[in-house]
Amino acid sequence: MRTVYLGTSQFAAEILRLLAASPHRPQLVVTRPDRPRGRGRKLASPPVLSTAHELGIATDQPESVNDEDARTRISAAAPDVVIVCAFGALIKEPLLSEHPLLNVHPSLLPRWRGAAPIERAIMAGDVRTGVSIMRLTAGLDSGPVCLTAEVPIGPTDTYGSLADRLAPKMVDSTAT
Repeated sequence: MRTVYLGTSQFAAEILRLLAASPHRPQLVVTRPDRPRGRGRKLASPPVLSTAHELGIATDQPESVNDEDARTRISAAAPDVVIVCAFGALIKEPLLSEHPLLNVHPSLLPRWRGAAPIERAIMAGDVRTGVSIMRLTAGLDSGPVCLTAEVPIGPTDTYGSLADRLAPKMVDSTAT
């Protein structure tokens, strides 16, 4: 299946690695523009960009994925599906209707919609979380959930340890 991937964060970079190793290797990776980061506010690329370059996948960094030029580049890749993970920007019409869009979200939706779901699950003292794969709609993480995979949250789990266990669950859940 031909795919285009939209992602930005370190978690999204790990999902990209898994996707690239599958039969659904993206034809194009779209990520956010470089932004100032850290205490020094130095310009830095999103983790997904360096991962895509390392994997030899074509990239695009539009100011807005909803602009006509960005949508044209996505369409030129002829995707059967556009996969989104921790992209960090709202996807709007007409892009929502131009391609099937699936979102990989690191929580058991509807719990912890939006940003920082892994951190929020830990801070709330949740005993479990997971990964949800859902159809993207105009609402924030509000589309129908297609698949879920669950993992326990241990008392010593951190963002890193939990994210490391969640990313492979995306592949496990799509294999069944």
